[in-house]
Amino acid sequence: MSFGIIGQAAGLFAVTNIDDILVLALFFAQGAGHKGSTRRIALGQYLGFAAILAVAVAAAFGATFLPESAIPYLGLLPLALGIKAAVQAWRHRGDPDEEEKAREGGPGMLEVAAVTFANGGDNIGVYVPVFATAGAGGMAVYAVVFLVLLAVWIFAGKFFATRPVVARALSRWGHILLPVVLIGIGLLILIEGGAFGLGG
Repeated sequence: MSFGIIGQAAGLFAVTNIDDILVLALFFAQGAGHKGSTRRIALGQYLGFAAILAVAVAAAFGATFLPESAIPYLGLLPLALGIKAAVQAWRHRGDPDEEEKAREGGPGMLEVAAVTFANGGDNIGVYVPVFATAGAGGMAVYAVVFLVLLAVWIFAGKFFATRPVVARALSRWGHILLPVVLIGIGLLILIEGGAFGLGG
């Protein structure tokens, strides 16, 4: 196995998923102190990313489960989750007990998976030509490297969320930051993809 392809896979993953660390840190902050939240976030991240890989691999072999024109509409997922989180934050503003109840249990596995998949929808367009030219063996290497690096990303997200200074800031502002980031990601995906005639 060539180390060149491992390096290329690592570089491709890092470049296409750098924004995920911020989203993960926000999810970890939301789940802080809730039993099982780390497991749910990690499983959700893997589930969402496995779906991205499955669609990209299928497309590289010529099967299209997800037409290219549908990808921009994935922005509706984080947008809806962001609006829901914003409504909850607004409803429980100024009441720490109610805010705590609203965050109870932290983010769900499917919520994390939906955001991961939607946020990585544009990655599919990058992965497909790379996978198609790499062949079955090369694709397997890319998939393994991506899945290993996903664990590194999850640890990095948790690491940032648990640094005392960051943890204090996220504890204070996370309930505002999470909906803002999710809504921002959703709008960006919709506008950049030209959904509903937006963007170019």
